Amino acid sequence: MRRSALFDYGFRPFFLFAGIHAVLAVPLWLWIYVRGGAPHATLPPQQWHGHEMIYGFAGAAIAGFLLTAVPSWTESRGFGGRPLMLLTALWIGGRVAMALAGYLPIWLVGTIELSFLPALAVLLAPPLLRVRNRNTPMLAVIAVLWLIDGTFMAAMYTGDAWRAQGTLRLAIDLVLILVTVIAGRIVPTFTANALRGHGETAECVTRPWLDRLVIAVMVAVAIVDAIWPLSIAGGLLAALAAAAHALRLSGWRSLRTLSEPLVWALHIAYAWLPVGFLLKAVSLLFGWPWAAHWLHAFTMGVFATMILAVMTRASLGHTGRPLVVRPSIAVAYLVLTAAVIVRVLGPAPGILDYRITMIAAGALWTIAFLIYVIVYAPILVQPRADGKPG
Repeated sequence: MRRSALFDYGFRPFFLFAGIHAVLAVPLWLWIYVRGGAPHATLPPQQWHGHEMIYGFAGAAIAGFLLTAVPSWTESRGFGGRPLMLLTALWIGGRVAMALAGYLPIWLVGTIELSFLPALAVLLAPPLLRVRNRNTPMLAVIAVLWLIDGTFMAAMYTGDAWRAQGTLRLAIDLVLILVTVIAGRIVPTFTANALRGHGETAECVTRPWLDRLVIAVMVAVAIVDAIWPLSIAGGLLAALAAAAHALRLSGWRSLRTLSEPLVWALHIAYAWLPVGFLLKAVSLLFGWPWAAHWLHAFTMGVFATMILAVMTRASLGHTGRPLVVRPSIAVAYLVLTAAVIVRVLGPAPGILDYRITMIAAGALWTIAFLIYVIVYAPILVQPRADGKPG
């Protein structure tokens, strides 16, 4: 019997549980939406849903990415064994505590939920600080996400739905900044490698001034959203962000990647950034109802598609397998894209009933991540294909 390698490297448990969480949490949310009720009585159920998609699903994926990337960035030993088991247990504990928040003391829920990110930072800090790596600011990102989560827990304690919604909006903006930075490094690099592998001579166009501008605009978006949420200023910044992201993406040779699912999935994920900001700008500046659901262009389109694309690629590379996905995974990318389109545009007047939109998008989402779990659970649990450790 082959031993389990689940805790041999940082990406393994978190990429697996991110997928499992995606498969379970959305159907649970739909059941709550249809039947009524909430995991906790102090806040609307959609805020539990939003929190779990950010700190549960995306939080696991971010942890898996950083626990795998930091050893590569710092040329240090990977994270595995008991520390990784403990960290995984803290993440699972947070999900259970949030699901049972209506039955547990709020101080206990907060203590369990807020233990994960500091523990993650404790693991990541020594190698980053030892070599003074340029990615050390990731520790600040974790700290800010933790502070935002703490504010959400305080809002849950007092029943302040307005403050809770503000924390979720700020957390989304922070993750968008993180995606903007990381995608700016990996998407053109992976695209260029794929093009060279096919004998293409065209290179991706990267503009350092544009990279800096995009990040600055994203920071400005977060600041305005925190101070003047859903304002005209926010709409104007969204229009600028849409243009900047579209210009950035235009240099990455998207149409030349159609034969490489691992690459075009990254491009689809990034394309939701300019689309989402365009919808946000139209909604805030003109109030057009068909653009009102721009938020899910970010959470489902950018976050989920980028997470699925990165998890499927990294899991292959770090388990000694060729960087070629099965056709079923390419189908999963497309099904998830369909889910985003339905969720973002389906509720527009004259298209679909809102409840039907929710159920259809949720079903497509669940199918996409169920495919991922079925295909990748054996890869993440079994030892590397090349016999190397990790």
